[in-house]
Amino acid sequence: MRYLLVFTFLLLSAFFSHAQNPIEKDSVTQLDEVTLLDALKTKNATGISTSDVISAKIFQNYSPVELTSAINQIPGVFVLSGALNTNRITVRGIGARTLFGTDKLRLYYNDIPVTDGSGFSTIEAFDLENLSQMEVIKGPKGTTFGANLGGAIILNPKEALGKSTNLSNNFTIGSFGLLKDNLSFNHNNGKLRLGLQYGHLETDGYRDNSQFERDGLLLNTSYQFNENNKIGLLVNHIDYTANIASSLGATAFAENPKQAAANWGGVSGFETNNYSLIGLNYAHIFNDRLKNTTSIFYSYLDHFERRPAPLGFLDEITNGYGFRTRFTGNFAFLNRTAEYNLGAELYKDEYNWSLFRTLEQAINGSIQGEKFSANKEFRTQLNSFGTLLLPLTETFSAQIGLAVNKTKYDFRDRFNTGTNSTTAKRDFDLIVLPSLDLEYRFSQATSLFANVSRGFSNPTVEQTLTPDGVINPDIAQETGTNYELGTELYLDENRFHLNLAIYQMDVRNLLVAERVAEDQFIGRNAGKTRHRGIEMAMDYTWTISLKLQISPFLSYTLNDHEFVNFTDAGENFSGNPLTGVPKQLSTIGIQSRFLDGFYWNILRRYVSEIPLTDANTLQSDSFNVFTSRLGYQKSLSEKFTIGVDFGVNNIFDEHYAESVLINAGSFGGEPRYYYPGNPRNFYGSLRLGWRI
Repeated sequence: MRYLLVFTFLLLSAFFSHAQNPIEKDSVTQLDEVTLLDALKTKNATGISTSDVISAKIFQNYSPVELTSAINQIPGVFVLSGALNTNRITVRGIGARTLFGTDKLRLYYNDIPVTDGSGFSTIEAFDLENLSQMEVIKGPKGTTFGANLGGAIILNPKEALGKSTNLSNNFTIGSFGLLKDNLSFNHNNGKLRLGLQYGHLETDGYRDNSQFERDGLLLNTSYQFNENNKIGLLVNHIDYTANIASSLGATAFAENPKQAAANWGGVSGFETNNYSLIGLNYAHIFNDRLKNTTSIFYSYLDHFERRPAPLGFLDEITNGYGFRTRFTGNFAFLNRTAEYNLGAELYKDEYNWSLFRTLEQAINGSIQGEKFSANKEFRTQLNSFGTLLLPLTETFSAQIGLAVNKTKYDFRDRFNTGTNSTTAKRDFDLIVLPSLDLEYRFSQATSLFANVSRGFSNPTVEQTLTPDGVINPDIAQETGTNYELGTELYLDENRFHLNLAIYQMDVRNLLVAERVAEDQFIGRNAGKTRHRGIEMAMDYTWTISLKLQISPFLSYTLNDHEFVNFTDAGENFSGNPLTGVPKQLSTIGIQSRFLDGFYWNILRRYVSEIPLTDANTLQSDSFNVFTSRLGYQKSLSEKFTIGVDFGVNNIFDEHYAESVLINAGSFGGEPRYYYPGNPRNFYGSLRLGWRI
């Protein structure tokens, strides 16, 4: 299969080398992702709504495997990563109480929604090397992207820049049996834009029973019929198998973090994911004041887990489909130009899951027994949205936004029959989510912005159902109001950049998953939380000479999150810090370029203590992790480039927890709170580029 794909890439390269016009001398190519200019970043967040963009400049700080590390460099965002397949993204503390996976935010891939019908997003289904940039909208101010409490993350795949045809390959090896290869083909002749990437990743992992293997194929193409009409096709397929080491108790974490949890290691637990996303997009410009983009999409997920008793083997299939349309336009207002966005997004999916008994055996760990549960749930989310940006003066603008959400769940018991069968529906009330953004520009380089917005989060499947499989009629959506004030400025001829924001978000109807068994939860609304914080990002580019450039940078987060009114199981936790959220986060580092092609980056990541229980009786230890990457890139000719990288993660071999669970139950043993981080490890990459 791999050799067939390589042959296909070479065949395409040969074809396009004869089919296209000569390359313009000043065209920007993508022979090497590091050559992407930071100035080429574009934002999907419309109008005043602010967002943070991660591009090649930040990706270059980390190995090609470290997607979550790049996200952690954004102030206000914290990713707890238990393994390559186990990530939980929290934004300003939203999502910290989710035990497994990422919810309470929307994830988009090339403007196509990929968050499932219950609100879960799977960031690990995407390859860092296939992305040109990642945009994060923090909080519910992203009206056109769902107005979720946690905000939205928008992933943009790579494209050829300028009229060019490029073929590149990046091959990486590293500690713990790491092997990764990414083969990329990009073409643009002015009308046809084609991107095709194939990636393979495998690693034995640091811990026992943590092997991981992934193959992925991405097709991103568009055709410009004329200046007013363009059609695009996106196909992304990921297939991976990941063994599961799971979390450890305090004793095991301290004495031997390499070991897997006894129950998961004993049955050689693993999961397989077969995921596909297909999207068709059409863009039409009606005139210079109105244009529309419309996408239809389909997603498929086949997920299987071998799990220890009493959890049982899990078999899931999800089929999702929908559309998204957005009209953008402008009109004259007070001798200036006002802008507007109007649109809607429909997502429907059909979620099927079955459970089979785990039968233990000595040789293979376990085998699949008889089925004891089978369920189906139909889920529908309809989001409509609109924004209006009014330039009230030359320096002062106001943006009014409104999003409306309607969510429905329809649960069917496919295992029990007759009177024992359960069929239940939950139709949540229509929820209206207004937003107001204000911006004052002192100059082109300095601005002050403010936001007031309302957001929401839907309960997960587990939270909507009781352990008996009955829809919980009392569960309600979380809602919250966000207040934000910030500034962005550029000084010293744009060499110095500062982004500073302070915020407060008040969340009501806090969703709590009360654990009644190892894999059984009861969801309910338990109180209120207050999220306050300060976020700062700054960097400076210092050109010392033609052969030496130094760029120090800093991102810092101060969290002051607490339970305002929270009583659980008869205990009052009001006033305690929010569980699962560190008080402080920071990343500080230096990027340097020297001697015509060399670069060296070094950074330190700091995470303070994290409360692990609602009673605040236990905290994880704070930690500092240092990372460095040294590289060289060189154009051998007008057509060929070569790049070599060498990196070290966790330079000082820090013993730390990369992810934690909150309120872990014991269930006959020591509570398992900790996912160990990797010890010191190394990687090296060889990158070859060919401009055809």
